[in-house]
Amino acid sequence: MTTTKMTYGVAMKRLEEIMDGIENNRFDIDELVPVLKEAKELIAYCNDKLHKVDQEVASILDNKAQDAAQ
Repeated sequence: MTTTKMTYGVAMKRLEEIMDGIENNRFDIDELVPVLKEAKELIAYCNDKLHKVDQEVASILDNKAQDAAQ
């Protein structure tokens, strides 16, 4: 992966580039394994980010519901 600050948007854009490259046979056989490893890391990053955001949203909603009940 690059040294660019990783964000969900950056990761998704790179995943789209990888998928497009795979679908259109743009990767040489020697590039394929490293690219697939990168994709795996990006998918893990995105899944983790989504999980954390889901937890934060749930926490915010729980706090709002508790405040409304008081």
